[in-house]
Amino acid sequence: MPDLDAFDRRILDALGTDSRISNADLADRVGLSASSCWRRVKALEDSGVIRHYTVALDDAKQGLGFGAIVHVHLTRHDPDQLDAFIHAVQNRPEIRACYATTGQADYHLHVVCADIEDYNQFLERFLFRIPAVASAQTNVILRSIKR
Repeated sequence: MPDLDAFDRRILDALGTDSRISNADLADRVGLSASSCWRRVKALEDSGVIRHYTVALDDAKQGLGFGAIVHVHLTRHDPDQLDAFIHAVQNRPEIRACYATTGQADYHLHVVCADIEDYNQFLERFLFRIPAVASAQTNVILRSIKR
């Protein structure tokens, strides 16, 4: 892991806010020359600190007005069942994120759907058909405070 200095942290903060910022504007924002800034960004990419660039999408404008955090409890924890569960959730577009955590639930899913009916179909036709899933508890997202 590279040692990050104040310039690196300012670069990361600026890219976290706008990953499409031009190198010239980024350099101006962080107080470096364009060539020095480019070398630092390249080094952050090469070291893996910057894994990839992404875009923030507006779910509601895509017709995805229902969001939930789903706490999933598994029946078994054998490697084959875990691999099948992980593979299944990685390939579902409704699942925006999946976290393995400590605590009561084994996994936590961030799920987005068009509406409650669509979410019910997601549960019945997908999640509850995964053999390792014992149960799921849903917390509906009322509003997003920080993303």
